[in-house]
Amino acid sequence: MTRVFKFAISFAVLFACLATTAFAQEKLRAVIIDGQNNHDWKNTTPRLVKILESCGRFEVDVATTPPQGEDVSGFTVDFSKYDVVVMNYNGARWNPELEKAFVKYIVDGGGLVSYHAGNNAFTDWPAYNEMIALGGWGGRNHDSGPYLYLDNDGNVVIDAVQEGPSGDHGPQWAFPIDVRAPEHPIMKGLPLRFRHCQDELYQYQRGPAHNVTVLASAFAPQDKRGSNRNEPLILTVPYGKGRCVNNMLAHGPESLTAVDSILLLQRCAEWAATGEVTIPVPDNFPGEDDPVFNESLFK
Repeated sequence: MTRVFKFAISFAVLFACLATTAFAQEKLRAVIIDGQNNHDWKNTTPRLVKILESCGRFEVDVATTPPQGEDVSGFTVDFSKYDVVVMNYNGARWNPELEKAFVKYIVDGGGLVSYHAGNNAFTDWPAYNEMIALGGWGGRNHDSGPYLYLDNDGNVVIDAVQEGPSGDHGPQWAFPIDVRAPEHPIMKGLPLRFRHCQDELYQYQRGPAHNVTVLASAFAPQDKRGSNRNEPLILTVPYGKGRCVNNMLAHGPESLTAVDSILLLQRCAEWAATGEVTIPVPDNFPGEDDPVFNESLFK
């Protein structure tokens, strides 16, 4: 083997290693939208940033609208820069140009994660409601779409007959979550039932409910002022070429310290951005009995 040939092989190996390292370090771009919300966005957004960046898969920007009651017509986001949009927003409608750009972004293959009260937003924006499939509050009612829940066998029930408002929850408590799509990349490797932390269990959600895949649900018992049925808490919806996730968990900063809240947000965002999930399940992921927390992540 000639010296020149050996050098060529060594250079090729070095180039391959460098290329592999560069690929491993390539990060997804995420933007969190906040600024108006009936929830504590000022303290949840920094935690969302930390959660996404800590797994090594994301670079995160934050786009903050003017406060409630102020003119949002000048608010803008260049969606083309991002792989996924995380909606920590529940406020005034955006200007028509931005809404049109957002729809195009999703239709062309962008990702959306509606975080908790993000599905309370934009009651009168049809495209957004198609993306999240189910929403609550904001004046939603029977005209907004059917109720969706699961029967005791885990089958999805779409109830377009029952009248009533959309959106409710009982007192916060540490409820068990049931995995309904164990082979979906977001849920793969998780126990079929695990204990979530003290949180709001959303119920009586309404919306277009088209093309919904329910990933996880929880039973809302009557003694917790619940609906007495299995309520969807994480679901996915295709919209054009885009991937949308409605994740109703984690009401506030404390519930974002739960290990399951952290992993599910990371995995929802990665799947919405790419259609795949590479983030592993940590060894301390909760089982059925007790929630598990990672408060040190935010110190």
